[in-house]
Amino acid sequence: MNKYETIIGLEVHAQLKTESKIFCGCSTRFGDEPNVNTCPVCAGMPGTLPVLNKRAVEYAIKMALAVDCRINSRSIFARKNYFYPDLPKGYQVSQLENPLAEHGHIVILVEGREKDIGITRIHMEEDAGKLIHSLSEGVSYVDLNRSGVPLIEIVSEPDIRSPQEASAYLRALRGILRCLNISDGNMEEGSFRCDANISLRPYGQPEFGVRSEIKNLNSFRNVQKALEYEVSRQTDMLLDREEMVQETRLFDPDKGITVSMRGKEEAHDYRYYPDPDLVPLVVDEQWIMSLRRELPELPVARINRFIRDYEIPAEDAQLITSERDLADFFERTVDLYAEPKKISNWIMTELLRELNQAGITVKEAVIRPEHLAALVKMVDDQVISTKIAKNIFAEVFSKGTDPEKLVKDKGLLQISDQSELERIVDEVIEANPDEVQKYRGGRKKLMSFFVGQVMKKTKGQANPGLVNQILKDRLD
Repeated sequence: MNKYETIIGLEVHAQLKTESKIFCGCSTRFGDEPNVNTCPVCAGMPGTLPVLNKRAVEYAIKMALAVDCRINSRSIFARKNYFYPDLPKGYQVSQLENPLAEHGHIVILVEGREKDIGITRIHMEEDAGKLIHSLSEGVSYVDLNRSGVPLIEIVSEPDIRSPQEASAYLRALRGILRCLNISDGNMEEGSFRCDANISLRPYGQPEFGVRSEIKNLNSFRNVQKALEYEVSRQTDMLLDREEMVQETRLFDPDKGITVSMRGKEEAHDYRYYPDPDLVPLVVDEQWIMSLRRELPELPVARINRFIRDYEIPAEDAQLITSERDLADFFERTVDLYAEPKKISNWIMTELLRELNQAGITVKEAVIRPEHLAALVKMVDDQVISTKIAKNIFAEVFSKGTDPEKLVKDKGLLQISDQSELERIVDEVIEANPDEVQKYRGGRKKLMSFFVGQVMKKTKGQANPGLVNQILKDRLD
């Protein structure tokens, strides 16, 4: 048994889904040509003055309310000074001593159990630009399209005790951001990024151990793998009585290891001081109350309701509620055909597979709840087999075709006429005397062979339950 307890705290940067940047009117659109979404303000030209984006503040407040933070009536923007090629001003506008919100919490689900994780603070800041490295030319280019894009940084308490809990926490956070429709939470595009602080201590010791910070983790899998490696690395060092040093490390996903980057900075290293170009942000209580009334049902509440009202497993409920639009799709489908577990099975297998392959969300897809409800009902009514339903699902998904019309037009109605199926079963038995003899000699697994032969002759349209019954009567 491991004698050391893992202590993890996460710092998450979430890009807010505003149309313009936090201090200027430039577009936040992703994927444009480098440096087209820039102006003197976000390019850091001397003499320019920032103007705070009200919508960004609104989104940040909504997130703070969703995780039960206390909203500070007065918060201050500060200059975080460090020099890097993609930071044109030589400082980043952020918040330190007076953040927007503090002292919240979030409930995560790990292996069917709930755990409360504290939120230390949520503060607003601007994003930096992006360096594009050209190995062939031996130079680096700077793209400032992302410079000035609004971010919120969500800092957790050191309440996370395993890489699995860290992954669950991140998924819960992203679920809330997407539910509120204030961030797309796309880790691949960099709009949801994570820095992880991790240390180990002997069980029962109140003091934290020496921590390492792992920077810029950009996928749930990488977060978990990096933390698992760090647990192993730090455990070995402690057991070997090696000196631990506080440092910043990077994760190499190809090798599955973390490597040292630099000594860990502290807040004073950045020489924070209030930004003289920005007045204190004063948030009116009436505004907070109006935003609170706009909050939708949040993911954990929806998960618990799905488990209670629809009687589906926790795993199903977690996956379906990971996207607000997906959960809405599920509920509308169940309203049309009240078979929640069957609907959730189709969503988690067929629908999510097609969405992933197409690279779209359920909101962008042409399939509708009435299509899925009709398809599942036809299977239950034995109008078509499950195999045929799965075969036509791709066309229903891609074209939005009415499944009932599709089945009729293609002549895919399930054969449930007993006399017709008895005739086909007799033909299969007559054509395979050797297999019949082996079956009657005790090789009962050959039943699947006979079923397959009947399905082949009927092009998959035979009622499988009736086929099995007739075959059993004939062969036994």
